[in-house]
Amino acid sequence: MNASDAAPPATADGGLPAVAPQLRALRRRAGLTLEAAARSAGLSPAHLSRLETGHRQPSLPMLLALARIYGTTVSELLGETVADRDAIVRAADMEPTRAGGWTYLQAGAPGRGMQALRVRVPYGSQGDIVRVHPGEEWLYVLQGRLRLRLGDTAHLLGPGDSAHFDSLTPHRLAADDHDGVELLFVHTLLQSPTATLCLGSPTGELP
Repeated sequence: MNASDAAPPATADGGLPAVAPQLRALRRRAGLTLEAAARSAGLSPAHLSRLETGHRQPSLPMLLALARIYGTTVSELLGETVADRDAIVRAADMEPTRAGGWTYLQAGAPGRGMQALRVRVPYGSQGDIVRVHPGEEWLYVLQGRLRLRLGDTAHLLGPGDSAHFDSLTPHRLAADDHDGVELLFVHTLLQSPTATLCLGSPTGELP
């Protein structure tokens, strides 16, 4: 019996780890061998086999990498299904959340592989905070001007401008106008506490 045939360990309630069977099923659905999928994800075949049998638990970066390779979402990798989830988010239902001086409006449904937000960034708020975290970000400037720093390069974006970048690239965001800047934000991440949506922690460390 090899590692991939070994019976996965039971969880505390006697069931199988939720993510393990999904990992194998989605790899096979994508038509990938264990070796090919592991190579694309930067893992060894033995490591991926242990993930698929529940002997190892995947980290968030691993889940994000595997989701992209298999053409799916982190939610599907975790076996999550949401019944009767409404695809439409009405403006009247967007409750504002404030964190670190920024104002967020949830513009997407919960439980997805992405977070969609409408963000208001006031002038002088947290422009010196460097954010680094797994995933990707896409932003679109609605009003005002945004100062965006990606690595060592600075950019000034105006209304209608957008940016799409890997969130592991150190990045800083700040309003260039005293009236602030308003953005649409799409952000891939497994989950984030309300206070760290898009921001990362105040120190720039992964929450």
